[in-house]
Amino acid sequence: MQSRTQGKLYLTSPAFSQGERIPTRYTCDGENISPPLEIRNLPKYTESLVIIVEDPDAPRGIWTHWLVWNVPPSNLIEEGVVPGIQGTNDFGRLHYGGPCPPQGLHHYYYRIYALDVMLNIKEGTGRQALLRVIGQHVLAMGELMGVYSRYNVMMA
Repeated sequence: MQSRTQGKLYLTSPAFSQGERIPTRYTCDGENISPPLEIRNLPKYTESLVIIVEDPDAPRGIWTHWLVWNVPPSNLIEEGVVPGIQGTNDFGRLHYGGPCPPQGLHHYYYRIYALDVMLNIKEGTGRQALLRVIGQHVLAMGELMGVYSRYNVMMA
């Protein structure tokens, strides 16, 4: 994916900073809505954005919380909105599934990809298929990592 990358996207959120605790509002213990995301350094020829939210600390490997593509290029994605076409997450649903770790502290990666095309794939497509399709079209990528544990038990 990196061979065509023209630069780095800068992904931030007014809700939490890199490495900080994700507010409960954006988790299964709160309103379970997506946090606001701010994107900087979009490449000139960006046609669409892809958002993938994952937890690599899940007991059975990477757990996908959200897949969205064909997001119009923008510097802001508002909280709680569905900005594009959604894929099926590992909860088996077509929506944002916020952090909800069974135990301990988990790391959640909010990744954004700038693509040179709009994707022609069906709603409900899964993570692996989405990654295969975007591979040749990524212009830039950025990520924001936040942490979360349930019941206020913060473990290192």
